[in-house]
Parts: sequence; C-alpha cells; structure tokens
Amino acid sequence: MSLGRPFTLTWLGHSTFLLEDPSGKSVIFDPWLKSNPACPEAMKRPKKIDLILISHGHFDHIGDAVELALHHKPAVAAIFETCLWLESKGVTNTHGMNKGGTQRLCGMDVTMVSADHSCGISDKDAQGRDIVVYGGHPCGFVLALPDGFKIYHAGDTNVFGDMKLIGDLYKPDVALLPIGGHFTMSPREAAQAIRLLGVKRVIPMHYGTFPVLAGTPEQLREAARDVAGLEVVAVKPGERIP
Repeated sequence: MSLGRPFTLTWLGHSTFLLEDPSGKSVIFDPWLKSNPACPEAMKRPKKIDLILISHGHFDHIGDAVELALHHKPAVAAIFETCLWLESKGVTNTHGMNKGGTQRLCGMDVTMVSADHSCGISDKDAQGRDIVVYGGHPCGFVLALPDGFKIYHAGDTNVFGDMKLIGDLYKPDVALLPIGGHFTMSPREAAQAIRLLGVKRVIPMHYGTFPVLAGTPEQLREAARDVAGLEVVAVKPGERIP
C-alpha cells in the first residue's frame, strides 16, 4: 500500500511510529526505542524530533520520551497528568490536553480521542523504591496533516462502541491499530474496530514484540474479510510507507 501523500511513515516496532513530512517536521508516536526488541538498531536514536505524541504512560509507550524530549526539545502532547509527570523530569514545552480536545502543533492538528485501557507510570520514590504514578487516562490521537490527510493512532485499546464516533467525526484515512491480544485487542476485536471506524487502510501494531502478543496481520485480514476494499498492510519494523 502507498498512502499516496508527500510524507513517510515508518513503523519502529510495537506502537512506535515516525512520521516525516515534506517541510522537514518529524513526529514520533509512543517513543519506545532503546529497549524495544523490535526496533532496528540504526533507528533507536532519531536525528530529529519536532513533536512527540504519547498515548499513555506504560513503559512500552513512554520509555524514551524523557530522554528524547530533553535532547531534541520537541513539543510533547499527552494527557494532562502525564505531562505533569514529564515536567517533573525536566521536560519543557509540554502541551497537556484531554479527550475531545484539539490543538495545533508543528502545523498539524492534534486531536485526543478515547481509548479503553489503563495508564500507570513506573517510577521511583525518594528512597529509590519502585512505584506506579497516576498518569491520567489512556488515549488515542487523530493527527491531521497540513494537506488534510488524517492518521488515527489508537494507542493501546480494546474495541469500544465510540470508535464509530471517531470514524464519523474525524474520518481517518489510515488507522494504526493494535492486534496482539492479551494487553490490547486481538485480530477479532480489531476487525470490529475497523467496521466501527469505517476505515479502509489499516496498519497493524503492538504485535509480535513478545510471544504473548500473538495476533497476526493474517488473522486480522481473515477476521475482516467482509470489509469491502480493506487494505491491511503488514510492514516490517524500520520499513517506510511512502
């Protein structure tokens, strides 16, 4: 599948995607790179980041957010409470928001939408003991590019009925959907999400990283075989979609 737009989208494994637009802006979704076993070694240290979008605070979605934010000084969008935690780590230029809100960052419209999951941030207390910090609610994002093309990154989620509202309101052109199961939707639930969203182009994510994430793109295609015109694209980590 070609998205047919003048930008590139690269899957870095798990739920991490890098978008590079013609103006030179670089956007990273759910930055988990260094300890991500699916991320190609050559892509674990991005040269440039202008915007970070964080769906929730689990380690496999926020793991490198602080380091990247301190190094690149990008804008960072996340739910309000997660932004407070990032600020406590020295991150600046945070843009806290909540579900239903839209803000313009790096020339793009960033809309936060619901997700059905949990959100706790692994941290240390003053004595160095492991704790879990409240990170607000999990979310997804609809990113509208300057030319109007819309990318829906669902974050970690189960299928939920209001995905129909996301489809009706924002009409995403492509959806990045978790399919691994166990912690998120399996292919069966993801197929129902596709029907609710009304989307025709889907890139699966959050599968194959660990053995427990056993869902596959082939299973998704089979579960959604009734959706006319559907393109399910199984890209390899590090592969760019033009």
